[in-house]
Amino acid sequence: MKETFSADEIQILLVSLRFSSEKHRNQRRKDPEASPYINHPIQVGETIWRVGKIYDITTVMAGLLHDTVEDTQTTLEEIEEHFGLEVANVVKEVTDDKSLPAAERKRLQIEHAPHISPRAKWVKLSDKICNIADITHNPPKTWSLNRQIAYLDWTEQVVKGLRGCSVELEAYYDQVLKEGRHLLKIREKN
Repeated sequence: MKETFSADEIQILLVSLRFSSEKHRNQRRKDPEASPYINHPIQVGETIWRVGKIYDITTVMAGLLHDTVEDTQTTLEEIEEHFGLEVANVVKEVTDDKSLPAAERKRLQIEHAPHISPRAKWVKLSDKICNIADITHNPPKTWSLNRQIAYLDWTEQVVKGLRGCSVELEAYYDQVLKEGRHLLKIREKN
């Protein structure tokens, strides 16, 4: 485990956070409070670091930037120009092709999960952890209980292909999934 980081590493990490916040500045989450979208990439980066104990600046940066290409006008070339090829490659691996129908994008995530790099697996797994927590604790206004349950079921299929990448992240995913299913069962009864 790396204990210390250079000023250059901390600087580029902070630059990636600022870049992501600027790119997502006008976006809101779908929760009832319409919280700032940037909260999600920050949660993903923090989950990689704190839960996964993955002290790899490239991976944390990719976590902070993981939705910029998919959800903003940012290009992979722009990511590479600012943050290097390694970060751009990880972002590329976790970016869905928005020109495809949602069902096809979901199918491809399941299909591709076993074949992505370890860094991309850590980002993808952290993303699923954060999404489950958001959906089960503060669900999007328009999502029915059945849609929430279906989302959790789908993440299990994706995560099956990510298994073996991080004991810590996988255990945390299992815990968050179990808690989320419990919350949804309570809502189902009410």
